[in-house]
Amino acid sequence: MVKKPLVVAVSAACLNLSLIAASHAAGFVEDSKATLSLRNFYYNNDNRNEASYAARNPSKVEEWGQGFLLNYQSGFTQGTVGFGVDAVGMLGLRLDGSGHAGRSTNSNQPGTMFPRDTDNSSVHEFSSVGATAKMKISETEFRYGTLMPKLPVVVYNDGRLLPQTYQGAQVTSKDIKDLTLTAGQLQSAKNRNSTDQDQLSIAGSNSGATARDSNKFNFIGGDYKVTKDLTLQYYFGQLEDFYNQHFLGLTHNVKLGDGTFKTDLRYFNSKGNGDNKDADTQGALYGASGYYGAGRTRGEVDNRLYSGLFTYSIYGHTLGLGYQSTNGKSNFPYLNEAGGASTYTITDIQINNFTRSGEDTWQARYSYDFGQLGAKGLTAGVIYQRGDNIRTAAGDSMEWERDLTVSYVIPEGQLKGLGFTWRNAMYRTDLPAASQRDQDENRLIVSYTLPLL
Repeated sequence: MVKKPLVVAVSAACLNLSLIAASHAAGFVEDSKATLSLRNFYYNNDNRNEASYAARNPSKVEEWGQGFLLNYQSGFTQGTVGFGVDAVGMLGLRLDGSGHAGRSTNSNQPGTMFPRDTDNSSVHEFSSVGATAKMKISETEFRYGTLMPKLPVVVYNDGRLLPQTYQGAQVTSKDIKDLTLTAGQLQSAKNRNSTDQDQLSIAGSNSGATARDSNKFNFIGGDYKVTKDLTLQYYFGQLEDFYNQHFLGLTHNVKLGDGTFKTDLRYFNSKGNGDNKDADTQGALYGASGYYGAGRTRGEVDNRLYSGLFTYSIYGHTLGLGYQSTNGKSNFPYLNEAGGASTYTITDIQINNFTRSGEDTWQARYSYDFGQLGAKGLTAGVIYQRGDNIRTAAGDSMEWERDLTVSYVIPEGQLKGLGFTWRNAMYRTDLPAASQRDQDENRLIVSYTLPLL
């Protein structure tokens, strides 16, 4: 009989602890979200101006696949310090993609949507998973694991069937009103057509016998909202042994008549870091792509890039004009593991990003939202840009690109959100065919996101 009160007390204590745990976990479960994103992607690229079927640049690349992306985001446990976890699972299925890379008798070869099998053909399927642990204190959030950063100094690529991801840590704070601070470190990347974690690198050092890499990309910066229409930005990125990069940005919106005029100004200053600073004297190891005189195309990072994009939107119409200048011996440096990469530049469009050494680029763009005419969900746009004064061993070169995009998203009903996109691009250049060929490219994309939680 003496033990009975003890049993009751222990039981009550356990019940109390379980209730407390359930209370703390309530936010974790109640605020959880899960979605399944489906993407059907057909890709066709025709290299126009070279008869040979070079392994690095086949005359025709054609692929078709179905992608599945399961995205889970938990809420945070209750309390002063909240904990949570995010997870992502990705699966890519090849529906078509003939040919074997490197066979000179085969002009139709696999491209950049799927990993390669042992015989250099595209694999039939590939998959990967990722997880992110997170912690929140007030308005500051810490994340460690799989990341998809979208910052001026690092932008993940989502230009094929499945997105690129990084492994690392990131902290974002909004504790100060109108100021968002971000800092972190990335250690590796899983490219959009891969299941492997690769070390980080740049163009000029990401392939071949002289390939070099790094396992540390450090970044820090902030966005300050001066007013509701004016935002100032500063970011710093450092890929150890390759480059240091400073970024300044300004965006401003102002009402002009019945429309809105937007100004977007960007400036990057990039210099060599670590072993890259010795690239000029050590056989261009850790070197960046560019032109350094006397026929040399690899060396120390040396680049200043500035741009301005001005757009006016009214009654569904958006008209934009932009200019970008790339100064210095090297091309604009950015994370590039040779598996597809993106940059935070106004000229990064469908085929090329127009960031070569010495390049000056003018851009014009126009888009229209047909919802103004009653066709809700239908949009179309065109971009044309031309880059001149590209520094090469053969003298100054040029390139131009024209992109056309037509999209329709079902606005209501049972299939609300189902999207259809056609993207067509034409690219022409007088750069040497060994480094860049004329291209005609088409992409057909069907996408749908299904909410699960």
